[in-house]
Amino acid sequence: MKRALIGLVLVLSPLPAMADDAAYCAALSETALRYLRQNSPRDVPDAEVAGAIDQCQKGNTAQGIPTLERKLRNAGFTLPQR
Repeated sequence: MKRALIGLVLVLSPLPAMADDAAYCAALSETALRYLRQNSPRDVPDAEVAGAIDQCQKGNTAQGIPTLERKLRNAGFTLPQR
């Protein structure tokens, strides 16, 4: 019984981290959409930002977060709290 409980805890423990990553990715996406598109002639984010936002929306935060962080930092923005 004790082993089953430990196994269950280990299996479920990544869930809060995944939810946190999704919320962080959404916050980065919102910031990028709000501010980075204003520097674009067509008022839309560049293809790399758009692709990263799409990855976040699909749940692939490992692909979306680094790109959005880099783009926002390079534009001089402070990143949202993680």
